[in-house]
Amino acid sequence: MKTTCPLRNRAAKKVASAALLAAAILLGEQVRAQTRLEVAADGSAKFKSVQEAIMSVPAGSPTNLVVIHIKPGVYKELIYIQREKRFFNLLGDDPEKTVLTCDLYANLTNHDGKPIGTFRTPSTTIDADDFTAENLTFENSAGPKGQALAIRVDGDRAAFRKCRFLGWQDTVFLNRGRQYFENCHIAGHVDFIFGAATAFFEKCRIQCLGDGYITAASTPFDQPFGFVFANCKITGDSPETKSFLGRPWRVFASTIFLNTEMSEVVRPQGWNDWNKPEAHAAARYAEFGSTGPGAKPEARPAWTKQLSQAQAEAMTVQKVLGDTDGWNPRP
Repeated sequence: MKTTCPLRNRAAKKVASAALLAAAILLGEQVRAQTRLEVAADGSAKFKSVQEAIMSVPAGSPTNLVVIHIKPGVYKELIYIQREKRFFNLLGDDPEKTVLTCDLYANLTNHDGKPIGTFRTPSTTIDADDFTAENLTFENSAGPKGQALAIRVDGDRAAFRKCRFLGWQDTVFLNRGRQYFENCHIAGHVDFIFGAATAFFEKCRIQCLGDGYITAASTPFDQPFGFVFANCKITGDSPETKSFLGRPWRVFASTIFLNTEMSEVVRPQGWNDWNKPEAHAAARYAEFGSTGPGAKPEARPAWTKQLSQAQAEAMTVQKVLGDTDGWNPRP
């Protein structure tokens, strides 16, 4: 096996509490300081590697964010923000010019000759809470070689704005916690947004690169929300490309599309049960206000729902992501 990306064992840890963040909110404090670092692939800054900059600071806090400005360039490296490194912000200038990438894929063999598996493939892993990213591309460049994650998120209260997520199969893995995506571009082919987290996608472009499935939620049965897409746009690489809105990785999968523009890439039936008849009673698939050639409510399966206007209007960012700490990712 030959690759420029080192393998790393990433053990998931228990979700940490939001006590520090809650205290700052209760005191009405604003962020009073920032630890600012700069990364440049051409060597014009202190750090040439994003991971090197991340490792130089133990953690941030509600009153001292760690801001890492990443200059334009292609950074081929595995990026890992460990659990203790809360309040980190990765900031680019242009998502098309600043690319965080690697090329691991599930069938790549390790030194023992065994496949590394899906969950060893993320180019970027966010294990810490209170993470933000803006104007960056997160990519897995392996191409059509099977499962290959551009990003894995295990941290709570993560927000992504004006970012691109590029891959093929399993591009974005939202394993746990709550995440917010605004004005982002997510591209893939099969199950390219998947996992058990609660996530809100606002004004995002979802690009289907081939016949497949957009989402594969594994929402726990006692979790009220899974993936919610609001005012998004679904497109395909060609008129011949056909995709389902989702299929249930676990039978209680929850995925909702609100006021989403759907091109002809969306199949008339919309949803697939992954040959799991039990999902007909358990899965929580719904739409409201879908428009475009792919919006065909009359052709959707009877076990999915069309929401009322009142139900849709109640599904706000605050309602979906607020939980017990009242998190609101909107500035």
